[in-house]
Amino acid sequence: MGGEERRVRLKDAHLYLCTDSRREQGDLEQFLDAVLSAGVDVVQLREKGLDARDEIELAEMFAVATRRHGALFSINDRADIAWVARPDVLHLGQNDLPVPAARAIVGDDVIIGRSTHAPHEVDMAVAAGVDYFCVGPVWTAEGQHTQGRQLMTYAVGKSTGQPWFAMGGITPGNLDELLDAGVNRVVVDRAITRVDDPAGVAKEFARRLRAT
Repeated sequence: MGGEERRVRLKDAHLYLCTDSRREQGDLEQFLDAVLSAGVDVVQLREKGLDARDEIELAEMFAVATRRHGALFSINDRADIAWVARPDVLHLGQNDLPVPAARAIVGDDVIIGRSTHAPHEVDMAVAAGVDYFCVGPVWTAEGQHTQGRQLMTYAVGKSTGQPWFAMGGITPGNLDELLDAGVNRVVVDRAITRVDDPAGVAKEFARRLRAT
């Protein structure tokens, strides 16, 4: 898949899932097929402390699953891993490489995104030429509001041309608050990865996000 097609798919993406390798459950392949079939548009491998070899091997499993379902696969933080694994997306945190440096490593066909936690970080990400950005956290893991709500409002009012996603503590129970604010792209993790019916929850997210 070339860069143009990837960016077209990114613009149509609403549900971005972050998951670890599911070592405890031992069901990674089945899990990926289930949630991708249910409407996940982008799936990111996010597991701190992986050896490079292990992450590259896992990346191949993610890549095969996302190709099978017409979704996008994201590598977190590591431009060097992305250079080897050739994912659709490289996602960068604020402490990772500058966007131009990452772009020089992975090339123009790989989508690059950045997490942002303050208005000036949104502005800097846009100026650096990211393909998308994430804002948050909107809620803590315990469901408490954070300053990410104000950042979300800032992003809603800023016409950047890039897709952007709200992140942080998002669940089916608080999703309406985002939808009412005009947000229909979200990053989700435990609300899907830590439930008994991940496909069912993913399907609910996808339906509600695309209904707006």
